[in-house]
Amino acid sequence: MAAYPNCPKCNSEYTYEDGTNYVCPECAHEWSMDATEQESDALIVKDANGNLLADGDSVTVIKDLKVKGSSSTLKIGTKVKSIRLVEGDHNIDCKIDGFGAMKLKSEFVKKA
Repeated sequence: MAAYPNCPKCNSEYTYEDGTNYVCPECAHEWSMDATEQESDALIVKDANGNLLADGDSVTVIKDLKVKGSSSTLKIGTKVKSIRLVEGDHNIDCKIDGFGAMKLKSEFVKKA
């Protein structure tokens, strides 16, 4: 049995081959066999609304967040400029005025 790559959109393992494309039966996503190597290297990070984020984007915090090791909180509506995407649980690296360097989770921000 051939080992097909997982779906890059929903990570389903039930993909199949259709001509020169792979197809995911769960989310109906289709991608070319040539693009498999390119897409696997790209870091895909989405905000709370499902918009794709990229390095250098500006985002807005959508929830009051407690800052670990401090008594202050990061208030809703705080704008963060020039984000950098990184691997890991907290996948946004940034500097926030008044707080300094921080790591944020993409689920608590929206693209500005």
